[in-house]
Amino acid sequence: MKALWLVRHARPLIDTDRCYGSLDIAADAQATRQAAQALHKALLPLRGDLQLWHSPLQRCEQLAIDLKALQPDFTATPDTRLLEMNFGHWEGQRWDAIGESAISAWAENLARHAPGDGESLAQMLQRVSQALDDARRNPSAHVVWICHAGVARCVQWLVQHGQQLPQSHEWTLPAPAYGQWVQIPLS
Repeated sequence: MKALWLVRHARPLIDTDRCYGSLDIAADAQATRQAAQALHKALLPLRGDLQLWHSPLQRCEQLAIDLKALQPDFTATPDTRLLEMNFGHWEGQRWDAIGESAISAWAENLARHAPGDGESLAQMLQRVSQALDDARRNPSAHVVWICHAGVARCVQWLVQHGQQLPQSHEWTLPAPAYGQWVQIPLS
């Protein structure tokens, strides 16, 4: 069965009280190497029949580089559609500095409001949907995305609900832990 592997980057080197999405920050190097080793072991039996795409942000790109060092015949292709949500001028700010009213405005209209004048969830779902369509059309039996929690949640939403936009209370989808992955069957 054809599958999409959603691999989350290792823990980023930023305080947890800061907003980050498309902010290009590194991940913990040792955790990235460990994730690459575990992923390499899982992917090794599939070598000839997989495509590897990654977000161009360094926390994902480094995992792709470390994986390629373990398996030089893997081809890793950067894809901007796999970027995390762009939080605009919120990027890098402390959550408490953003302000409760701004966060509430976003939460009340999660799908259409662009936090920090960045990107709305509807816009993110659209670009992830385009990448998902390409993954479904890809002739490889396994497509591997090294990406972000938001992308993983978008894929789950799209597989379960199609193009329908979520209400705020519906956006409770899990994401893989840092350096972990889930497999989503593709039809």
